[in-house]
Amino acid sequence: MSSRNTLVRSLHDIGLAAWFGGSLMGAVGLNGAAAAANNPRERVALASVGWKRWAPVQLAALAAHGIGGAGLIAANKARLAGQPGARANTGVKLVLTLVSIGSSMYSGILGTRMAEHTNERSAGVTEPSSDTSAELASAQTQQRVLQWITPAVTFVLVILAAQQGEQQRPRAGWLKSLTNH
Repeated sequence: MSSRNTLVRSLHDIGLAAWFGGSLMGAVGLNGAAAAANNPRERVALASVGWKRWAPVQLAALAAHGIGGAGLIAANKARLAGQPGARANTGVKLVLTLVSIGSSMYSGILGTRMAEHTNERSAGVTEPSSDTSAELASAQTQQRVLQWITPAVTFVLVILAAQQGEQQRPRAGWLKSLTNH
């Protein structure tokens, strides 16, 4: 087996980058822009259209990250067995990945519920107005918090992935290269 893992590492990193970036852009850009719509009845509708278009890309990003992560674990099983720090990092990443998958899925469920109320007035995408139905207001209130969970957790996953890359460096690699010449 090759010592290079370019394909699985790329799937892992690009999937995570798309997942993080898309969720952050959606919370800040898409929801923020839709909340600025002049017609209060268009706010949830516009955001729902954008999130529906993003859903297949997010699913592909999740799949790429998962396939890449599984490939990296398989390729590094000997290192994980012998390096406690790498093993702990992988365990934490696995738990946080599951948390982020759960938050992404639940956010999608809430978004679907919100999309069923696109004809209602709303103060913002995740902010009900005084005449918003209780069902939409409940979904919006939950989504207001949840929209930040996925980008926050995937942000931590990016940091842990960088840490894993550092853990793979030879301990005195630069010193060895100087003494071998």
